[in-house]
Amino acid sequence: MSEAEASRDIWQDLRHQARQLLELELSDEHLRRFASFTGLLLEWNRHTNLTGITAPAEIAIKHFLDSLSLLRAAPGLDGLRLIDVGTGAGFPGLVIAMLFPRAKVTLLDSTLKKLRFIEQASQELGMSNIRCLHARAEDAGRQRAHRQAYDIVTARAVAPMPALMEYTLPLAKLGGQVIAMRGQAAYAETSGAARAITTLGGELFEIEEIRLPGLANPRYLVVIDKIAPTPRRYPRSAGTPTRDPLR
Repeated sequence: MSEAEASRDIWQDLRHQARQLLELELSDEHLRRFASFTGLLLEWNRHTNLTGITAPAEIAIKHFLDSLSLLRAAPGLDGLRLIDVGTGAGFPGLVIAMLFPRAKVTLLDSTLKKLRFIEQASQELGMSNIRCLHARAEDAGRQRAHRQAYDIVTARAVAPMPALMEYTLPLAKLGGQVIAMRGQAAYAETSGAARAITTLGGELFEIEEIRLPGLANPRYLVVIDKIAPTPRRYPRSAGTPTRDPLR
């Protein structure tokens, strides 16, 4: 099998898996963008540490399908404001922006080189619905432009849950949601973050199990509703949520 045929099979498999797992139909254009983005990711990864996953077939599952699994909790994102906290190489936020061109997606990270990669990738892919924000989440959560401004706040394996709630809930507007993508300790982590969730204006809505093909352990979407304003004292200064988490 040629390299081109192998690449085509990887993305056709992703299309099938998205249909089976999420009832999501990916177009040829979606697959073309995913493949182009993967090429850029691997090219940059030679000199900038963006991902430890470098096999395209694994990238398709562990990055793209994992990002798309977010749609199990939030299927209708077109037209909404979403911020992806600790976006890294753009997962899941950039993938969501590819699927929903009318969504306004902000990709937040404290590492500038990662955002430079995202800016170049989005330019080459012709995307106009994303904005990169170079900041710590604690600082963004105190800025008028971002505080309680987003319909959906996402975070993928960013920090322990009590600290993560202080990073994310101040950014969610009333009636919005935080969707934390977690590993197999999701239930215990969420229980340990109960005080943080309540204090910051949230309420647990659901924890949904996601089983990705080929992976032994399930992933989980922890969905938090924003039901009350976050008190003005939160988020605390940068670094404090990690050093002294709400418990």
